[in-house]
Amino acid sequence: MSPPVAPAGWSRWLVPPAALSVHLSIGQAYAWSVFKPPLESSLGLSGTQSALPFQLGIVMLGLSAAFGGTLVERNGPRWAMTVALVCFSSGFLLSALGAYTEQYWLIVLGYGFVGGIGLGIGYISPVSTLIKWFPDRPGMATGIAIMGFGGGALIASPWSAQMLESFGSDSSGIAAAFLVHGLSYAVFMTLGVLLVRVPRTEKPAGESGPSVLEGPQVSARSAVRTPQFWCLWVVLCMNVTAGIGILEKAAPMITDFFANTSTTVSASAAAGFVALLSAANMAGRIGWSSTSDLIGRKNIYRVYLGVGALMYLLIALVGDSSKPVFILCALVILSFYGGGFATIPAYLKDLFGTHQVGAIHGRLLTAWSTAGVLGPLIVNWIADRQEEAGKDGSSLYTMSLFIMIGLLAIGFVANELVRPVHARHHIPAPREAADVAVRQQSESA
Repeated sequence: MSPPVAPAGWSRWLVPPAALSVHLSIGQAYAWSVFKPPLESSLGLSGTQSALPFQLGIVMLGLSAAFGGTLVERNGPRWAMTVALVCFSSGFLLSALGAYTEQYWLIVLGYGFVGGIGLGIGYISPVSTLIKWFPDRPGMATGIAIMGFGGGALIASPWSAQMLESFGSDSSGIAAAFLVHGLSYAVFMTLGVLLVRVPRTEKPAGESGPSVLEGPQVSARSAVRTPQFWCLWVVLCMNVTAGIGILEKAAPMITDFFANTSTTVSASAAAGFVALLSAANMAGRIGWSSTSDLIGRKNIYRVYLGVGALMYLLIALVGDSSKPVFILCALVILSFYGGGFATIPAYLKDLFGTHQVGAIHGRLLTAWSTAGVLGPLIVNWIADRQEEAGKDGSSLYTMSLFIMIGLLAIGFVANELVRPVHARHHIPAPREAADVAVRQQSESA
């Protein structure tokens, strides 16, 4: 299923809305914490167990992006968006059946496995196309689209909370909410499938700009053999682990943090906090990634990782004594978390070129899979153990916060080690390749 090639004069600014329709839908994953308390109460699950669908979804996101990246490059964004639509919506329908029959394994299979494949293919579906349409502003272009993934929960969180209030928070109410999600997102994602186009030429349509193949180019196979790829893998993994643990636990975490204070947090306020985090996540994706076009990718990651560690330290030391400090630090952390996701495709483009940047990006997202397990596991497992030890309130999370600071420090060091890719990994330019072929023929003659 090849996407139609854009006609002459077609505006490249129609591509970001097509990408947004997919990313706003699959960004619902960041609102999973709204479903955690009702699932735990209706199915008798622990915090660690209720995190499993989300964790598996992020694992499958990275794996499907890694193994499907080359297919996305070969078949185009329309094919990828269609696969994402089918898998993501089907995952919700399976989850609805699982909730209705109280078979939790069906929720894990549906939301985590099947839906996770939709997450991965949908996430990378527009990246390569956007960079080819906007080679002059790759950070801004990918930021516009990828901010949808961060902003998806801004819509899904209050929407899900309202449905649970209307349908009920028992298993049948959860099933109804899952069903509505699956059908609604199928319709919305169809808009992106119908709208997406690929450029006719190597320059942005109707505008002057650098060629999409300007500069050194590296194939996906060669990229994974470079130290630069693995340094960025560590950078992304550490940044995501540090953010996703809090994001997945956001609603119960803010409730626990202030449970022993005079300013307790209600369930509706906790859902609002999740929505605020999603807004920060979304704003960071467009704001910080656009800033990276001005100050450079390495510098912006220094901000993400260095200042992010400081924000975690403030939460650990004074977060439970000041709700504004807790909320402000969490918002900054989530803006860096989102910015890191949106900036990484442009960082890859700077190092490896645009030749197979979508496939390289897919392979790099295995770092997200790893982080999707580590982040929630660290926060939930430690919180469960601390609760068993008789602790409560903010003390459930203190150890986790200091672990996150250490992980961000590791990511900071990995970012400092990034250097330009050695010329031996570059794909020869067409003229250079032709000269090599002629020389080889002359030598054989």
